[in-house]
Amino acid sequence: MAKYNVLVTARSFGTVDDLAVNLLQKHDCEIKKLEEKDGPIPEQLKKELPAADAVIAGLEDYGRELIESAGHLKVISRYGVGYDKVDLKAASDNHVAVTITPGANGDSVADLAMTLMLACARNVVVMDNGIKGRDQARPSGVEMWGKTLGVVGAGRIGKGVAKRCTGFNMRILCHDQYEDRVFQKECGAQYVDFETLIREADFITIHSPLTPETKNMFGAEQFKIMKKDAILVNTARGGIVDEEALYEALKNGEIRGAALDATVDEPPCDSPLCSLPNCILTPHAGAATKEAVSRMGLMAAQNAVDVLTGGSCAFEVK
Repeated sequence: MAKYNVLVTARSFGTVDDLAVNLLQKHDCEIKKLEEKDGPIPEQLKKELPAADAVIAGLEDYGRELIESAGHLKVISRYGVGYDKVDLKAASDNHVAVTITPGANGDSVADLAMTLMLACARNVVVMDNGIKGRDQARPSGVEMWGKTLGVVGAGRIGKGVAKRCTGFNMRILCHDQYEDRVFQKECGAQYVDFETLIREADFITIHSPLTPETKNMFGAEQFKIMKKDAILVNTARGGIVDEEALYEALKNGEIRGAALDATVDEPPCDSPLCSLPNCILTPHAGAATKEAVSRMGLMAAQNAVDVLTGGSCAFEVK
């Protein structure tokens, strides 16, 4: 009989290789993956979590009631870097470690942010849909070359986008509470206040965590300040952008376009934003590459093993 019971809710965990699964099994873990075909994941969690020692967690909520029901739980190993859906106080009160996988999906998310900026700037989705509907309209786009990029949250991923944009000869503006002098010199980046960034940037890419300070930081007031041809991309967390205000800004032409990989409700199938041709919506797929899936799975598994066998982890959220 295995020593540890490990639940897995992260959908892509173990789908591209066996490295993470083999690591867990090597450390005497029995793995049970919860699948959506068997019912809503939150309902399955209520049933299965009380017997689990660890959970490799997707994007579902871990509130106090759920955490307190799990008498054996030692670690919530987040498959990614966001932990806003985990009640950290409840986890701490119940001696449950919360861990993340920083850096594992950074290149994949940065690549997607670039993809969305280009697709939005050149109306790729609109033209693709047009051709498939036997319409060869060519809506006028804008160039990225030589424009100004605004990076909100210049951590690993934000810096990755900025480095990619230097290849487009872009001026780089960053808004972050920490200034990285090495990065600043490498990319010629300027650290500026938030209003300066949104006023001067042609393309804005969001890479901040969702906190009380960043909730709805892009709202009606900010859209009025932004350039008429500005394009906003959010591959971070839903809630940073006020989606009702964004809808009005896009519909009224206050900004040119937007692309959201992260929304308040996921997937955003019922969002009014779906009706707008100048808004691209994707299903929180920033980490959906073979490389990122492998790295995140192995790192999340290692984090769980570290806590289960040693009581701590280098990537624990404090």
